[in-house]
Amino acid sequence: MAEAQEDEKVGGFLGWIERTGNKLPDPVVIFFYLALVLIAISVVCALAGLTALHPTQVNADGNPLVVMSQSLLSGENIAKFWVEMTKTFSHFHPLGYVLVVMLGAGVAERSGLFGAAMRAALGNAPKVILTPMVALIAMIANHAADAAYVVMIPLAGIMFHAAGRHPIAGIAAAFAGVSGGFSANILPGQLDVLLFGITEIAVEGSQLDPSWTMNVAGNWWFIFVLTFIYLPVIWYVTDKIIEPRLAKTPFSNTASADESVQDPSAKLSSNEKKGLNRAGLALLLVVGVWLVMTFGPGTPLIDEPACPAAVEAEGQCAAVQRLAPFFKSLVGGFMVLFLGAGWAYGSAVGTVKNHRDLVSMMAEGMRDMGYYLVLAFAAAHFVALFNWSNLGLIFAIHGAAGIEASGLPLPIAMGLIVLLSATLNLFVGSASAKWALLAPVLVPMLMLLGVSPEGATAIYRVGDGATNIITPLMVYFPLVLVFARRWSKDFGLGSLTAMMIPYSVWMLVTGLLLVVLWVFLGLDLGPAAPIAYSLPGN
Repeated sequence: MAEAQEDEKVGGFLGWIERTGNKLPDPVVIFFYLALVLIAISVVCALAGLTALHPTQVNADGNPLVVMSQSLLSGENIAKFWVEMTKTFSHFHPLGYVLVVMLGAGVAERSGLFGAAMRAALGNAPKVILTPMVALIAMIANHAADAAYVVMIPLAGIMFHAAGRHPIAGIAAAFAGVSGGFSANILPGQLDVLLFGITEIAVEGSQLDPSWTMNVAGNWWFIFVLTFIYLPVIWYVTDKIIEPRLAKTPFSNTASADESVQDPSAKLSSNEKKGLNRAGLALLLVVGVWLVMTFGPGTPLIDEPACPAAVEAEGQCAAVQRLAPFFKSLVGGFMVLFLGAGWAYGSAVGTVKNHRDLVSMMAEGMRDMGYYLVLAFAAAHFVALFNWSNLGLIFAIHGAAGIEASGLPLPIAMGLIVLLSATLNLFVGSASAKWALLAPVLVPMLMLLGVSPEGATAIYRVGDGATNIITPLMVYFPLVLVFARRWSKDFGLGSLTAMMIPYSVWMLVTGLLLVVLWVFLGLDLGPAAPIAYSLPGN
């Protein structure tokens, strides 16, 4: 035990991060402390008369509306806090979005679909392109949430071992894909639902653009490209940097026989193959239904009345307005997709025998969301307090003016925001908690600078993922260490951190360059989601 404890001691900057981070309270409690600080700041700002001119709204005289800071200890705000507590929590947009998606994802995970799909993909990977296959599947496996860490990472180690390569290199490549590439994927998923729910609250709280509509696919093109930016990075770092260094690290051949790790080289059973085929058909069926509802008779998911032909001919109707019902329906679409595919797979392999099993899996998925409910309660009230104080909008207006006055090019400013979220990620691992802290200021500030809410979300995501793999505070970091120690008992916390640093640095650099280039070129981030933005009336 003493040797294990000594093994996990890390000096230098990483040691400082670990020691400092371990002293931080749980994110739920951090929100409580920050709320107290926010209350104190609101009182000081209200007494000092801190104000800003609203960029879009005017008063009765036609002059710009003066946004005044509000004390959170005023009688009105104290009453609002207690009277609207239930509403504040239940109307927290990410809460409903995530719970709906998880109703289906819980079935897909517990039926065994996610695990079987990852095993099938890895088992068929040619040895020549094993590393990029592991990296790509790991990034796609982000949709499986916890299952991606628990199944994908140890399977990658065994797959590398079966190919005659160092198993810890496989673990590193999978960890980099699942966690470092947390925001990269070929399709939108649960993370998009979660983050855009918080973005929606930030836009509503700023009152800058009441017409803005949440688009769950608003980062689709960006995360798709990011996937294939990270893919060669993980491939190069694994094969040219990490595996040569691991050549000096001996490993045991007994780990692959560990009963808790399923060997991906073992062939899928006939039932598992049948289940995957059924799941594929279910996926196509759900996609087909959504296509019919979007383009079929009546087009219920297209808001045609919002765009009469005459108005559209004049160019006054944005595509996002017509597609707003479709984008909002994607939350329910993901739920039905996961539910249908999981049910189809489970019925073939026997994990779902009847409707009771299905309901039980959905209930278990909700039980796993217990901590998130507590976190959402704290985050919802912190964000609400920020909005009631008007400080988020005031700071955003003055911050945007400061950036404009500095003459700092917009792509560079975006890059600095990436670095900010990457640094904060070393201490606060939860993606939703960090975005709930940053969004009330960053989203309206960037809107004032001409960057859309979708752009603000994309920029945040790059920094949030890259440093996941080097902070011991990431919830799955100790689990990955356990996976590595199955192959090498002397592999410690410092070893894992040092191994993942090259991935983190290169993913942060390439992600940062992509953000700068994307902003410079002004490319759309997703369907009907431009990065350029102008306030209503401008």
